[in-house]
Amino acid sequence: MVSEEQKKEYQDYVKEITPTHNTPRNIFRAFWTGGTVCVIGQILSVFFEKMGMGKEVAGTWTSIALVLAAIILTGLHLFGKLTKYAGAGLLVPITGFANGVASPAVEAAPEGEIFGKGVQIFTIAGPVILYGVFASWLFGLIYWLMHLI
Repeated sequence: MVSEEQKKEYQDYVKEITPTHNTPRNIFRAFWTGGTVCVIGQILSVFFEKMGMGKEVAGTWTSIALVLAAIILTGLHLFGKLTKYAGAGLLVPITGFANGVASPAVEAAPEGEIFGKGVQIFTIAGPVILYGVFASWLFGLIYWLMHLI
């Protein structure tokens, strides 16, 4: 049986190791860093349009540039440090998905190209892709069935 003193010691231990969060500060950091990512994206989009690309093509190249930046930061082990500060401001946009695909590959690099990177690269993004494809198939089927009636 656990004594009251042991329960108290455990509760004190949990309080000691549980990180405290400053919610208003975290919201502010996520807001301004996420906004900064969006501003950078807008600057890139305008730049690509000025290079003579149409709006849709410029948007595609903007997405590619943001994904590439996130992958490079992940490979340099900087993305994790930045997200500790920024929180959802960096994780929610397309950069978070790029990090989700790249980080398992970076961690598995010592295991080799095939059995390391090749096997691990989709451990986080794989379920997202799988259920995204399945959901689009299901909704397409429902849409098709509704038009048959």
